[in-house]
Formats: sequence, C-alpha cells, structure tokens
Amino acid sequence: MVFGKITRRLELKGKLFFLCQCSGQQSAVPLAVVEEILLNLPAHQVVQVCRLVCHEWNELVDSAAHWRERCRREALQPNDASRPPEDWRQFYFLSKFRRNLLKNPRADDGLQGWEIVQNGADHWATELNRIPLPDNTVTKCFVTSNNQCFKEQLIDLKKEGYSDAFMDQLRPHIKISDWYTPLSDYGSQYQLSVDLLDQEKNPISTYHPYKIFFQSGSDYPWCQISYVFRNYGPGVRFIHFTHGGGWAGIRVTNSSVEICPAAER
Repeated sequence: MVFGKITRRLELKGKLFFLCQCSGQQSAVPLAVVEEILLNLPAHQVVQVCRLVCHEWNELVDSAAHWRERCRREALQPNDASRPPEDWRQFYFLSKFRRNLLKNPRADDGLQGWEIVQNGADHWATELNRIPLPDNTVTKCFVTSNNQCFKEQLIDLKKEGYSDAFMDQLRPHIKISDWYTPLSDYGSQYQLSVDLLDQEKNPISTYHPYKIFFQSGSDYPWCQISYVFRNYGPGVRFIHFTHGGGWAGIRVTNSSVEICPAAER
C-alpha cells in the first residue's frame, strides 16, 4: 500500500516535471493554464510536490494570488472583507481544516472524553435539551447537580496535528466558546477556565472570566461565552479547558476550542 502511494506520487511528479519543461519553450503551455491546473489539484499536493518542480511553479504556488483564488473558489473568506489576511496560504489551510479540538462537546456520547474534576451531590449527567439553542442540531447537554461540579479536557496540540514550529512561528488565534443556562429556579453559577500551557504544563496565557451568577427563575435562554487568544508567546503545547458550576445546577453544551485564522474577528 505504501509502495503504491510512493509510486503514484513519483509518477505525478514526473508528469508535472515534463509539463514544466514544456513550459520553458516558446510553444509551451501558458502559465495561466498551468496555474489553472494547479488550482484543480489538492492543496497539499501543490505545496509538497508541484512547487518543487521548477522555479516558475514555485513562484506560482508561493504567490498570494494563488491562495486568494483558492479561497475565493472554495468560499473561504475573512469575516471582515476590509481586513484581508496577511498570509493567504496560512488563512486557507487554517480555514479549510478548522475543527473543534474538544472531544464529545455536545454530550452525544455521555461523559466520554471528559475528565471529572468535581462531582458534587448527584454528579454530572446528560439530558436532552429542554430549551433550544440557536444551532438546532445541538440536541443534548451536560447537567450538573447542586454543589460544585467541574469537568475538563487537556488538548495535546502536537497530537492534533499542530507542530511545535507551527505554533511558535505562526501563533494562530485560538478561539474558545461555550454555551450555558441555569438548571432550576433556585439560582446557580457558571464558571469557565482556559489555559494555554507549555511543554511542562505551565501557563503561558490564561482566560479566567468572573463567575456568572443566575438569580432564581427558570426562564433564562442559552447564553454563549467566547474568547480569542491573540499575541500569546511561543511554547504553547497544550490547551486546558475546564467548565462547570454550582448551587442548584447548570447546563452546558456545544463547547469548542478551535485554531482559527488570524483574520477572524
């Protein structure tokens, strides 16, 4: 299987090299046609193989125009069109492969993926949403009992595909989001804590907002809290996400930690 993949890659590189040799002649395929061919190949193939074929192709692949056009064709555009990305290739890959790094964020698999830190009274549980979220695909939530209940996840960035060099050199924005609402009529509190940690799990940057208190009443809608880590220092290797609450209980769901383009606002 591995040999077959290597063979196909070498065949592709040979064909591309032949086409590039032809492009050096007066009757060659115009560079505009070459670029159209490159735009129809997978992006990782263009970077790993095509840009190595010759100088002209290297310039095409490294140009901002190439990645700006890829973004346009795949509808990957910055939220604020008046503030375009400084690096369109970085923006493309971060947008294309953006995902939630938290496991089981919507309680679809019970408590799987979460480490229980505190489990007061009747413990953590899951249930169907009684109050709909703006995103109606989120149908379940985590529920705390009275007294303190907290759970956490530790995200290993290298295991998720973000190398040390990538994090240190690019320092992409890290977007945090969580949804919460009180459980009962007797008042409750919600708390979120997120830390960017180095290799020894020492904090480099933290987000510890004030506790959010709900007075008595059960007519509260779902609330969202969000934050974006920017301009943090080098050395980030882990992300530590903790949330929960106390008193008469809190509901939480649709939590997320995403590596996102710097152009996002």
